[in-house]
Amino acid sequence: MSQALAITNHDHTAADLRRLMSRQRDGDVVRRLSALALVLEGKSRAEAAALSGMQRQILRDWVRRYNAEGVSGLTSRVGSGRRPELSEAQMQELKALVIKGPDPETDKVVRWRCVDLKALVARRFSVEVHERTIGKWLRQLGLTRLQPRPFHPKKDAAAQETFKKRARCAAPPVA
Repeated sequence: MSQALAITNHDHTAADLRRLMSRQRDGDVVRRLSALALVLEGKSRAEAAALSGMQRQILRDWVRRYNAEGVSGLTSRVGSGRRPELSEAQMQELKALVIKGPDPETDKVVRWRCVDLKALVARRFSVEVHERTIGKWLRQLGLTRLQPRPFHPKKDAAAQETFKKRARCAAPPVA
């Protein structure tokens, strides 16, 4: 069995750590400070970890961070996340292509659908993504999927108005 890891950072006593606990807003940091205070008071690692709601190995990791960085090392760290599939320049290029619209001759479509944009992104940027990802990207770029209602190029607006007026006159009164 390996030797227990000792707290070598003696900047704070157990009472100091408990005072710091009352000023903390993050519950996770409070639990970690509580566990360290219990260890400084002489409790065993297993007992201090159990009283603080963590496993002994996790407490060991927090002791290492406390020894290296002090109380500031007890805060949770957030990773940077996954790297975006397309760079900012590529996203702007995609936006310009969507706004410009497809060329029926080369793209073989009259309007962009997510499946068509998926194929375009694969050809142009060598990136394979799901259709839903394309939809998310369009929303991020401020583009909507709404389209104006199609109309026939030879429609007669005057004939439509006349039809509406006749339909209103012919309707029976509502009781």
